[in-house]
Amino acid sequence: MHRATVVIADRHPMILQGLASVLGSESEFEIVAACVDAASCIQAILTLAPDIAILDAAMPELAALMNNSLGPLDGRSTRFVFFAAGEDYDLVSAQAPAGYSILLKEMTSQAVVQGLRDVLDGQTVAPLAPSDQAVPREQNLNPESALAVLTERERQIMYLVSRGLSNKEIGRRLNIADGTTKVHMHRIFQKLEINNRTELAALAISEDDRANSAQDKPAHAGSNPVEEER
Repeated sequence: MHRATVVIADRHPMILQGLASVLGSESEFEIVAACVDAASCIQAILTLAPDIAILDAAMPELAALMNNSLGPLDGRSTRFVFFAAGEDYDLVSAQAPAGYSILLKEMTSQAVVQGLRDVLDGQTVAPLAPSDQAVPREQNLNPESALAVLTERERQIMYLVSRGLSNKEIGRRLNIADGTTKVHMHRIFQKLEINNRTELAALAISEDDRANSAQDKPAHAGSNPVEEER
């Protein structure tokens, strides 16, 4: 039986180890390279021409190196799969070239394996978006519900905006590209149904004030033991 050759690339060694363990237990897959940086990943794909390349969607410089070295799939038989965190799904799906599949790091090992089998069968796999969707338009957003509708990364960006940081400064602080920050900002505006950074900053400041007030409020506030006894 032909075993599908696989190159895996992720900046986190623990994820590499996990993928290697999961796929190593399946007879139809053979891992031929495991890479922790974009350059070695691209070199492995060019040299080994694997059946599948599983790529960390957030790996620095990966997109640029792929565009320069591989081109738009470049007529290769290798099937490309982005392995992404759920909070980055919208970003990855918006930027992934045609023909690329997406699997989520939150998936069970069985779901990942089945997704790769589907990829080998010629399918382009993309799971349903996680449940971090925008609230219905008829629902009025308040600062408390704003946190519920945003992902952790989006909340980080929201608070950095409230501190007056530019997209470039936010990118440096979070170690993400300027373009990635812009896409996140667009998603934040959509989810919160706002139009500019000023509104976003005001919402973040309002949430900070609400949280601080809750912390400063005495535990017995609102009750009077003497009156309760009467």
